Amino acid sequence: MKIVILNRDGTINALGSDDYVASPDDWVALPGALEAISRLNRAGWHVVVASNQPGLGRGMIDMATFNAIHAKMHRQLAAVGGRIDAVFYCPHAPDEACTCRKPAPGLLEQICDRYGVDGKDTQVAGNCLVHLQAGAAIGAQLHLLCTGESAGMAPGQPLPPGWPEGVRVHADLAAFADQLLRKVAAPSA
Repeated sequence: MKIVILNRDGTINALGSDDYVASPDDWVALPGALEAISRLNRAGWHVVVASNQPGLGRGMIDMATFNAIHAKMHRQLAAVGGRIDAVFYCPHAPDEACTCRKPAPGLLEQICDRYGVDGKDTQVAGNCLVHLQAGAAIGAQLHLLCTGESAGMAPGQPLPPGWPEGVRVHADLAAFADQLLRKVAAPSA
């Protein structure tokens, strides 16, 4: 099974006014992101989201709002022929010492268990260090997208100290999808 694990905020959608998405109105897809997911789906990739959502634990948003945000995301994806197979999220605040809040690998381990895949066989793509650290902890293939938190970075530039080894850097989700689909389509020697 081919699995791509994406971060949500800053990877699929723009960050809200206070650097988080608090309502369906705040959820705005990044240009080309939904179409990139659709292309991955058509090529046989299962796309799953792993997202830290401390606003739930802090009472900043409720589950009805959280579900409405994802309903909007799913509707917009369906309109372009795409889908996200599942959304895994950590509702805990940073000080709660859980095992599911990235950079801990708990969410990604749950995804691998649910889909019966080994971490090394997954593609983990996102715009922030903690997402890639969680991916590194399960041995995944790592992809930084220069959007959201990493908008100041660019492909070809060296990563700052502390980033996991072997990270591939892409301009955005569409560029990542292009590279992944080219790699899969290339004949093996």
